[in-house]
Amino acid sequence: MRFLFVHGTGVRRERHDRLFAQIRERLTVRFPGAAVESCYWGDRFGATLGAGGRSVPGLRPGPPDAPDPADAETAEWALLLADPLCELRVLAEAGWAGADGARHGDDADHGDDPFAMPGARCAGDQVLALLEGLAPEPPRTGDELGALLHGTGLAREFAAALDTTTGSAEAVRAAARATTEPQARELATALARAVTAAALAAVGDEADCTGAERDRLVELLTNRLGGDARVPGARAAAVLGRLALRVTTQPLLNARRGSLTVGATPVLGDILRYQSRGRELREFLHDRITAAPGPTVLIGHSLGGIALVDLLTLAAARGEAVPGAELLVTVGSQAPFLYELGALTALEPGAKLPYGFPRWLNVYDRHDVLAYLAGPVFPGDTRVSDHEIRSRQPFPACHSAYWKQDALYERIEQAVAEAEIG
Repeated sequence: MRFLFVHGTGVRRERHDRLFAQIRERLTVRFPGAAVESCYWGDRFGATLGAGGRSVPGLRPGPPDAPDPADAETAEWALLLADPLCELRVLAEAGWAGADGARHGDDADHGDDPFAMPGARCAGDQVLALLEGLAPEPPRTGDELGALLHGTGLAREFAAALDTTTGSAEAVRAAARATTEPQARELATALARAVTAAALAAVGDEADCTGAERDRLVELLTNRLGGDARVPGARAAAVLGRLALRVTTQPLLNARRGSLTVGATPVLGDILRYQSRGRELREFLHDRITAAPGPTVLIGHSLGGIALVDLLTLAAARGEAVPGAELLVTVGSQAPFLYELGALTALEPGAKLPYGFPRWLNVYDRHDVLAYLAGPVFPGDTRVSDHEIRSRQPFPACHSAYWKQDALYERIEQAVAEAEIG
């Protein structure tokens, strides 16, 4: 009897050798008379950047690009989409500086104006009242704001965005602190951006809104609140502009896109390369499986399992079952998921595994987001069984944690016995 291990995506020689040493040691203890071999394919069939990464912005040599003002704007809106009230929260908590440079109005009933008449609305409250008075369902025609909301797909969430913003404690407190006309104009801009961001966040990726349309929405809303959207809010922008660049990913991607792409190439690239040129790897696996006589237990991790399922299915469908392949063990495999998607090379969705396909033990960890169940998508096929392993590790560590689990080798031993492989 022989075991043949097929590694997964992103694995190269050094990592493979460490991983296979663990597997060989564990299998040799349980099957002292068996040959334990590996089918290393990473260098030969794995993905590389054939042009040296010339297609990747940021990988070219030379000084880094100068900061792009558009990046700051994009970062600010990323922050607003995550928290539409964030600018209002700054104004509510920080307020505005008075002529003496100190903040005023933290505990006053009328914001920063100590001479406000009882019952009189401060400038900020008047702005908030205008927001509360906006029509929640602007018409499709005859009104630029309404036409723009309907044209971008934001109309259905506009009323909720208005309610969320006007009813927020942040808006009420920021309005109470805006006692002067300049402060009220800045508040109007922050309220308009909050409403727009709330609608965009609620619609999500179904929004059909460009940056120019988004800015026009803010401008139209701001104008109706008595503000001027052409000048960003000074107080909120000063605080959140710097924060946005720190906490959003775009500046990191700009600086590190090249190294990130190179680092991700083995993992993502192997998958994409297999999907387009998988035949070469399958032929290589077939040659390795049939190179030695006798029964073989195939163990495929991740992409290795996908390739083995494809190989065995295609061969069996041709009536040419791979000689010696008596048991397939997939570990952390995406083959069942690809089958459901119609992205598995060898099987259409709903098709059954062909006669001649061997027994199949599919091992998964529910915390491994790259591991899927085979049994439920091949119902009634007694050749297919699933077995859960719990490494108690989060993803992605759990995707490689199978190989030190005694439960894995115990279940393989059981499967070998059930298949009566000697």
